[in-house]
Amino acid sequence: MKDFSKDFPILKNVIYLDNGATSLTPECVIEAMNKYYREFNANIHRSIHKLGEKATEEYENARIKIANFINARPNEIIFTRGTTESLNLLAYSLLNDIKGRNEIVLSEMEHHSNLVPWQQLAKEKGLKLRYIKHNLNEVINDKTLVVSVTHVSNVIGVRNDIKKIADIAHSKGALVIVDAAQSIPHMKIDVKELGIDFLAFSGHKMLGPTGVGVLYGRAGLLDKMKPFLFGGEMISRVSFNESEWNDIPFKFEAGTPNIAGVIGLGKAVEYLNDIGMDNIESHCKELVKYCYEKLKEIQDIEIYSSKNSSLISFNIKNIHSHDVAAILDKHNIAVRAGHMCAMPLVHDILKQSAIVRASFYFYNTKDDADELIEGIKKVKEVFA
Repeated sequence: MKDFSKDFPILKNVIYLDNGATSLTPECVIEAMNKYYREFNANIHRSIHKLGEKATEEYENARIKIANFINARPNEIIFTRGTTESLNLLAYSLLNDIKGRNEIVLSEMEHHSNLVPWQQLAKEKGLKLRYIKHNLNEVINDKTLVVSVTHVSNVIGVRNDIKKIADIAHSKGALVIVDAAQSIPHMKIDVKELGIDFLAFSGHKMLGPTGVGVLYGRAGLLDKMKPFLFGGEMISRVSFNESEWNDIPFKFEAGTPNIAGVIGLGKAVEYLNDIGMDNIESHCKELVKYCYEKLKEIQDIEIYSSKNSSLISFNIKNIHSHDVAAILDKHNIAVRAGHMCAMPLVHDILKQSAIVRASFYFYNTKDDADELIEGIKKVKEVFA
């Protein structure tokens, strides 16, 4: 893969291996957002003047780009602040009528954003949380209301068989929600092919800005759901006593959105398409396999992740993950340390208080992996 470092000036100063938390932002995305503020800074869907019309056009063009990116229709794309808000929207708005079903199924690998909202909903409505362990048919049954799972774990890199999960869930009459925050930056996703009902992801993990995300939902389901927020734009008619809701997706986009952020995300999708998602996936897997094998050669390393992914999670025996990350940082290598916002998985399943995660993207190289390995050796020297 060619050298993309020129598009990411920050790489001059750091070896960035924290892409699972947030990716870097290329110059073209920054420029697209700046252009909005410099040239047509106006609100959308309201103004009749040229600035407002241009802003609306660019905003809605981004919706079309993102819809095409996942093989959806534009009216099935709702802009949110990120994966967390998208999943909270579903937990709040989706379950108008539970029809005797009282179980929500999750995996044991969930990020807090796909655990805590359902946990709280279960407490509020007296529902039961169940967790997928081995046999899907044992946990997904006629009582299952929703199956909400991560596509790829942000801790161990395991990729769930979403198509299989969706087929089983739908055969039982349950809805299927996928947290794609970790997968959509790295692989081609087709919501129709997966056969899912909802998909949530964040812009900042796929070259876009922070504070903007997407919820895909099947149009027929979105039409039936109640709004998440109330106010301007999400209404079609208001009197002193009653309100009527706008059509989807606008029913779920109350108030002035992150216009520049959405435009930036649209540009990020263009950039990813130019590279090719298959190229990105193969490059990251190759890097991880390369680094994985070198890491295994170092004594006292415990690896928790799959080598068939875009990340490596590990610990060095008798050295706290925070110390590892801090020393690597002194050598200008940025990694993540902690529980990865997945405490049940890290604490209860892996039996670790914290771990180190190095997560790769297409602008990383084998040289970066080599620097990480040398950095880890230096960490060991400090604690020898």
